[in-house]
Amino acid sequence: MAHSSVTRAAAFAPNLITPIEPGEHLRHATAREAAASAQHSVHTTAFRTLEVAAASICGTAHPDNEDAHSPLDAAVPLFVVADGVGGGAMAQTASRELVAQLHASLAAGPPQADSVRRAMLAADRAIASRIAQVTPAPGAATVALCAPLNLRASKWLVAWVGDCRVYRFAADGAGEIELLSRDDSFRQLGETPPAGAALDDPARMVGNGATHGANVALHALGAGELLLLCSDGVHKHLDDAAWRQVLARPRPLAQRCADLVTLARERGSSDDATVLAVQRDGASLPRPSWTLRRGPSDALPRSLP
Repeated sequence: MAHSSVTRAAAFAPNLITPIEPGEHLRHATAREAAASAQHSVHTTAFRTLEVAAASICGTAHPDNEDAHSPLDAAVPLFVVADGVGGGAMAQTASRELVAQLHASLAAGPPQADSVRRAMLAADRAIASRIAQVTPAPGAATVALCAPLNLRASKWLVAWVGDCRVYRFAADGAGEIELLSRDDSFRQLGETPPAGAALDDPARMVGNGATHGANVALHALGAGELLLLCSDGVHKHLDDAAWRQVLARPRPLAQRCADLVTLARERGSSDDATVLAVQRDGASLPRPSWTLRRGPSDALPRSLP
């Protein structure tokens, strides 16, 4: 797995304090709210079918959901989850602006590592400019992104900044859940957090100058497998067994997304919680004969550097 280069945090703009501190709960999300938030879409071509679903609920410590995710019916199969950083200015604006900027920058077709990194840097500048029009305080978001790179959607680009995560789940057999991203935390990067921040807080963000682009990796996706993008309001509260238990249920994909965010809340999450799932259909139509002359484009290992 290839990661973008990093430097010491001191080279960046001041980091935001990210945890949501315990305090008076303003609201309580319920399983009914999670189910109401669930969305579903299907992207079909002659080569493959992608089923997409998402669910997102607001945290209990503030009145507005500061997570954002891609519109599921977008023309280009690009899937993004962004988490507005708690403690920063205009967190809701930062996350929504980040999703919109990435879709605008990468709408031309399958992204490449360099184009994703450039898009992240452009979004970083745009978010900072947008927030500066309202307040001098910094604001930012963390993000995870995935997009298919070939016609059969067997090869995917995965990218992230901060502590939004990407998982891969094998729906059949043993139901393996595999983490494909690596948190940009102070602990992981070997950096000292600023006063008030913890080692496991994100050291890289988009919107306050604390990024050099994005971490980018290539991964294979088998027939029937899922990619799952989520904010830390989910993954901090679900272990591998919990992911497997929910995802293996014979329920619609949108309902399983709702079940995941509900379970995170039941296990103590007070943060906004978002899951976006993409499943590659195992029943895609065979390739037309003309594509076979080009060679086995789908023959690649499960992970590429």
